[in-house]
Amino acid sequence: MLTTAKDILKNQTGMALVIALLMMIVLTLIGLASVFTSSFELKLAGNKRGSTDAFYAADTGVHVSMANVNNFALVKYVDNKFDPFTITDPNSLDYNPNPTKAKVVIEHRENEQGAPRGLGMSAVQVGYVHYLIQSTGYDQSDLSPLKSTCEIDEKVLRIVPTAQGGY
Repeated sequence: MLTTAKDILKNQTGMALVIALLMMIVLTLIGLASVFTSSFELKLAGNKRGSTDAFYAADTGVHVSMANVNNFALVKYVDNKFDPFTITDPNSLDYNPNPTKAKVVIEHRENEQGAPRGLGMSAVQVGYVHYLIQSTGYDQSDLSPLKSTCEIDEKVLRIVPTAQGGY
């Protein structure tokens, strides 16, 4: 009986099959982990792209609004606010293109007076008109169910000449 037990332990037939099956299980687990990791990375990249799109859309709204000096004529403001994208006639001087569909509101900050701190301006006989541009951009992609948004607040200072008393 002792010799039979030794023979069974020394008999290695079928051991290659067991090792091959164990290796297949290990390789399958590595493959599954790679698939899950890559799909997670794709979702992260898509979210990053969406937030970047939203940021640049909001930034475009700010820059398009600042580029048209007609947006800062106070006669257009209602309750100290103005939406520069309400004019839709491209032949108008007040027209602002809105390719990214950003929502923009320009607010006249009448409570703020004088030059902002750190501007380094000591000019006399000039006035300062303070504005705040609030731009909200949205993800432009139709593929993702979650839309990213980004809001940018940009302070703008308009320097205007005042009356030249005595000259």
